[in-house]
Amino acid sequence: MVFIHDTKRTLMMAVDLVNTLPGFDRDDMFTTTNDLESLLEQHPYTGHIEYTHTTVDSIRDVRSRLRALWNTDRDGGVELINQMLADGNALPRLVRHEGYDWHIHATSDDAPLARRMLVESAMAFVDVIRSDEYSRVRVCDADDCDAVYIDYSKNQSKRYCDTGNCGNRMNVIAYRARKAQENA
Repeated sequence: MVFIHDTKRTLMMAVDLVNTLPGFDRDDMFTTTNDLESLLEQHPYTGHIEYTHTTVDSIRDVRSRLRALWNTDRDGGVELINQMLADGNALPRLVRHEGYDWHIHATSDDAPLARRMLVESAMAFVDVIRSDEYSRVRVCDADDCDAVYIDYSKNQSKRYCDTGNCGNRMNVIAYRARKAQENA
C-alpha cells in the first residue's frame, strides 16, 4: 500500500469531491443537500454535520482549492497546502474511533464540515509530499476529460480516471487509428 489507510480514504474523498466540478461534458454535480448526503454515504465523516445549503455552498468553495493541487507540482503544492492548513486553523491531534486505530484529525469534530474536508485533504497531501509521491497526483490523459485521480498502481502506469470509460474509449480510438493506418 502506498499510503496509510486514513490518507488514502481522504485522498479518495478529495478526488470524488473535485470531480463534482463542472468539466468538459459534465455539469456541476454538487449542488444540493442530496449531493452532500451521497458524498457522505461514500465518505463518512464523524462529528457534527449540518445538511444545509450553507454547508453545500461552503464545500463547493473547497473544491476549487483542492483542484489546484492537481494543477501544480510538488513544490507548488506545499504552498497551497500550508495555506489550507493555516486557513483551517489546523491543530493536529491523534484520535481513535469507530474501529480505526490511531490517526490524525487536524480540526475539531464540531468545526464546519467544509473546513474539516479542506484540512483533512491538506493533511493527506502532506503525506503525499513527505513520501515524495506527488507524481501520483494526476489529471486524466483522455483528450476530452479533465477528471482527477491518484495513481495507486505499483508501477505508476495508470493514465485514465475512473469517472467514465476513458481508458476503454481511448484504447478503442488508438486501435481504430492503428487499423486505419494499416489499411491506408
